[in-house]
Amino acid sequence: MNNLASLIRKWMLPAAIVLGICLYLTYHFWPALHPYGKWLHLAASEGQRLVIAALLFFQFVKISPHDLKFRSWHFKALGIQVGSFLLLALAVYLLEPGPVRMLLECAMLCMICPTASAAGVITDRLGGNLASTVTYLAMINVAGTFLIPLVIPLVNPSAHMGFWAYVGHIAWKVFPVLILPGLLAWLIRYTTHRLQRSLMRWASNSFYIWGVGLTLALVLATRALLLSGLGMGAIAGIVVVSLLTCFVQFFAGHRLHREKVENTTAGQALGQKNTGFLIWLGYNYMTPVTSVAGGLYAIWQNLYNSWELYQKEKEA
Repeated sequence: MNNLASLIRKWMLPAAIVLGICLYLTYHFWPALHPYGKWLHLAASEGQRLVIAALLFFQFVKISPHDLKFRSWHFKALGIQVGSFLLLALAVYLLEPGPVRMLLECAMLCMICPTASAAGVITDRLGGNLASTVTYLAMINVAGTFLIPLVIPLVNPSAHMGFWAYVGHIAWKVFPVLILPGLLAWLIRYTTHRLQRSLMRWASNSFYIWGVGLTLALVLATRALLLSGLGMGAIAGIVVVSLLTCFVQFFAGHRLHREKVENTTAGQALGQKNTGFLIWLGYNYMTPVTSVAGGLYAIWQNLYNSWELYQKEKEA
């Protein structure tokens, strides 16, 4: 039984990637399912939001509000994300529409995208600091909610909403799945200790919930790629950009702190992204083909996470 559980843990992420791709391809090439496309997309996108909320709930169950403390690497990581986003946005603003501009848009979205809710799950399994990950997750979501609406109208003037309308749209996408799970978890923590202890014991199973979320993320990613209408050259360019931004952020994160636990934590917090939000942001507010970068980033980050977990199992 232990061998089976180990096998599932080892191969769950690659299997979820393949399953998500296959599920959308089944829909795409089976005409009988096409009338249900709207509902299937809604189920995948809203299902992913529920998974994110569940993952955050089990992370908040395990930590106390007093554990959420700022660390020096939080501000360094925030500086990397915000600084690179602003520099890339400036380059996009100065360039005429074309392939290079589109690739820079992909890069800027990959750099500012908030930390994934599943980052805490992986951080915990790799021996990192769960509370530090959740702290940074909250920081970058707040920063993104106010920074993205300031920049997007400059680089994409066709987006005609005002600043507060942008803030409202993004906040509605982000905060219900960020704040409500925390409030519920801490309400349970301070009112029903027996239930909280039971939930803490069950929290290790959140790794499998993440597998469901990853499958749904790849359904959305495959949809974005197939509906983009991109040629092979453009797709190759986005592959390179998404892979490069993924590598840079994991690499930079792992070098923000000398101590091993925080080193692991910073790598996950900076490198692992909420790619569902990235796809939504690109499709709704930027050149729609930029949403493809979110789907490809999801593949790279989860392949890297699979390798990290495999290395950790080998050491154990």
